[in-house]
Amino acid sequence: MADLAAAWTRLQAAAQAAGDKRIVEMFDAEPGRLAALTLDVAGLHLDLSKQAWDEAGLEAALDLAHAADVEGARARMLGGAAINGSEGRAVLHTALRAPAGADIKAQGVPVMAQVEAVRQRMKAFTQAVRSGQIKGATGKPFKAILHIGIGGSDLGPRLLWDALRPVKPEIDLRFIANVDGAEFLLTTADLDPEQTLVIVVSKTFTTQETLSNAGAARAWLAQALGEAGAGQHLAAISTALDKTAAFGIADDRVFGFWDWVGGRYSLWSSVSLSVAVACGWDAFQGFLDGAAAMDAHFAAAPLDKNAPVLLALAQIFNRNGLDRRARSVVPYAHRLRRLAAFLQQLEMESNGKSVGPDGRPVQHATATVVFGDEGTNVQHAYFQCMHQGTDITPMELIGLAQSDEGPAGMHEKLLSNLLAQAEALMVGRPEAEVRAELVAKGIDEAQIATLAPQRAFAGNRPSTLLLLERLTPQTFGALIALYEHKTFVEGVIWGVNSFDQWGVELGKVMAGRILPELESGAVGQHDPSTAALIGRLKV
Repeated sequence: MADLAAAWTRLQAAAQAAGDKRIVEMFDAEPGRLAALTLDVAGLHLDLSKQAWDEAGLEAALDLAHAADVEGARARMLGGAAINGSEGRAVLHTALRAPAGADIKAQGVPVMAQVEAVRQRMKAFTQAVRSGQIKGATGKPFKAILHIGIGGSDLGPRLLWDALRPVKPEIDLRFIANVDGAEFLLTTADLDPEQTLVIVVSKTFTTQETLSNAGAARAWLAQALGEAGAGQHLAAISTALDKTAAFGIADDRVFGFWDWVGGRYSLWSSVSLSVAVACGWDAFQGFLDGAAAMDAHFAAAPLDKNAPVLLALAQIFNRNGLDRRARSVVPYAHRLRRLAAFLQQLEMESNGKSVGPDGRPVQHATATVVFGDEGTNVQHAYFQCMHQGTDITPMELIGLAQSDEGPAGMHEKLLSNLLAQAEALMVGRPEAEVRAELVAKGIDEAQIATLAPQRAFAGNRPSTLLLLERLTPQTFGALIALYEHKTFVEGVIWGVNSFDQWGVELGKVMAGRILPELESGAVGQHDPSTAALIGRLKV
């Protein structure tokens, strides 16, 4: 621990020293900077050269990773040790995309036979629905799927569908997560129950929001098809066969997964069955293969050439070395527009912890606030703050090197904005340059004195640029696996368990207590504000 404490001290000192330099000037001072800070892995190009660290800062960050034993933690996770200590579980979402013959064990128990059995069931079901072999109650083929889940059972599959969906899908895919009835109404308004398959995703089949929407969907089906017919339009992703049977779902329409798969890491499993059906099995298998390629890189590459490790260390450098508490993720790709929302759960639920596995408070700040949306749209929204605000917010800018979608010339315009923003954030625009421009326009000195400072850009704002060669199932799988492993590395260095989420539970428990009070019962023990609001809102 003494070595780890010393490594933290060195990181903070190096960050403060680098923070006094301009990033753009580091390229001249460090001839090997670009080569050291760019990587090509699994169809992705990662450029970390516009980050705020200098050579000494990068070295200090790598020393910290070694002192925190990232390599040992990586081996324990991939080896199936029970690294989720608070729940006594292994963490093996990597097994879900591994080839069938891989030797992977969860706490010493082989798992790949189970994984492959479920994969083959998913494949067979996908092909049967797409071919029309599995039909609805009236003999019509399914033309739409209604996916019902929340959190990790929703965000990942939504993002996956956006990324891979055909332009004109043979089977449409809709999602419902919110317990707000408006989402159910709007999502089902133009669907035909006779040709809609409902897939309910809930591991325990007890999640309040999901079961509320599942009940509404079953009633919607039964109204059109009768009670017997409704069952032919239902499938589930769950381990609670007694509960799914009670709901009216046949056992052969229930697909399970394992307790060593956390919700936010579950999109590689049967949780994404709806996407596999709507996109086709080949696309889903390609997604798994791309992630497996990133897994192999993460497992074998040395830390200084390891894409997830370097991406994590850039965040550690900003968060802990320079006290930058937020990060913006901006994909210049419409199909990836939900990426920031997905990463909010992946990173903030995983590492938004203030207590370590030993029950003691952590010694350093942990997860950043993640936010973002698609470029170029956000250039006309919050980028003003990114360029000229009082806080410096590191950014990740993500683009596609090549794309054949859309009218000719559109992609080049998108890429020009992506590259320009990364450069502008770093180089800025000096006030002297603005003054010269205003003088050339004949603006009087009094106006220049007030206008020039407003039009100048300080620059020196760090960013990472990540390019996918093309958006394919394989590169998308590699991208998501990259962020999963990045999140894991950060958790190891911060000293938190990245795989539990006790902070989610308290609100659920309290909502369960308040619901009967809103419906009919007397108001229980609450703070004065909550008690007054319950009284006001009681039905």
